[in-house]
Amino acid sequence: MMCRKHGINLVEIDRSRPLLEQGPFDVILHKLPGKEWPRELEVYRQAHPDVVVLDPPEAIQQLHNRQSMLHNVAELELLNCGGKVGIPRQLVVTGDPRSIPEAVARAGLKLPLVAKPLVADGTAKSHAMSLAYDEICLSELDPPLVLQEFVNHGGVLFKAYVVGETVTVVRRLSLPDVREGEPVGNGVQAFDRVSSAASAASAESVEFGEASGSAARLPPSDMLSSLAAELRQRLGLQLFNLDIIREGGCGDRYYVIDINYFPGYGKMPCYEYVFTDFLVGLAEAKGKTLHPLEASNPPLSTTTAMENHADGEQLPNSSVVFVEEKTPSSRPSNAAAAE
Repeated sequence: MMCRKHGINLVEIDRSRPLLEQGPFDVILHKLPGKEWPRELEVYRQAHPDVVVLDPPEAIQQLHNRQSMLHNVAELELLNCGGKVGIPRQLVVTGDPRSIPEAVARAGLKLPLVAKPLVADGTAKSHAMSLAYDEICLSELDPPLVLQEFVNHGGVLFKAYVVGETVTVVRRLSLPDVREGEPVGNGVQAFDRVSSAASAASAESVEFGEASGSAARLPPSDMLSSLAAELRQRLGLQLFNLDIIREGGCGDRYYVIDINYFPGYGKMPCYEYVFTDFLVGLAEAKGKTLHPLEASNPPLSTTTAMENHADGEQLPNSSVVFVEEKTPSSRPSNAAAAE
């Protein structure tokens, strides 16, 4: 495993024992629900002030609400980076669903609208989205939710995975465009993610081989690097991903439509190499000298998506990595520590 070759020992946290009784650890990686876990982390941080917690629970909390998660993006003014970044026009609805049509009209939002649960806590329910095509069906929606104007984007979604200063970008199929003058759907179309909805779309779905060069062209690396750096600072997070679309599938106008904390990095090509490089950087920042762990040490029980990569493969020497192909997915552990 790459981490062991660089002197990093990954230890799964034993949730049956108090965290304070374990370690000591240099870094704690976590993604656990509940109110008790943040309290445990705080107690551990007070006892071990040098530990790096990725990421602080209070910072993660910002991404659990879709109203607040995009607030920092809306305030950005990125200059000289090859693209303009914003968010779709949106409306938060928390009351009687029968009032939604009037609220939408008052806000001046245009149909169709993407309806997303207000709470984004990683549960299946938080991924249950829908596309509302007409005013009548708006009353069928289930608040609390966020309504976002659907932006035509050439049927292509860009997922930007952020691990510290490294940004890895992959393309995914998305919902097809809604063309002016053509009939659109009726009612509410449910889906669990924008990128997965393409598989259930009609024959109008865009395949990368058939997509125009503009729609499939990856966003400028300078823009992605600047965007990720600004959000790392504003959010106080190191591990997250961005769902990005390009308006009209061409031009230089981009929209961030979602931000997810500690996403399924197993879906990110070379994730083991990226994470190892990131952890080595944290160690160097703390003044630690790392040495490869002895081969006689027992193997670690970890999940990897690197079976198809040679041991000698190196991470590209760039802060933005563009990936053209999908790779087999596997999910990293929810809670682990490095020592």
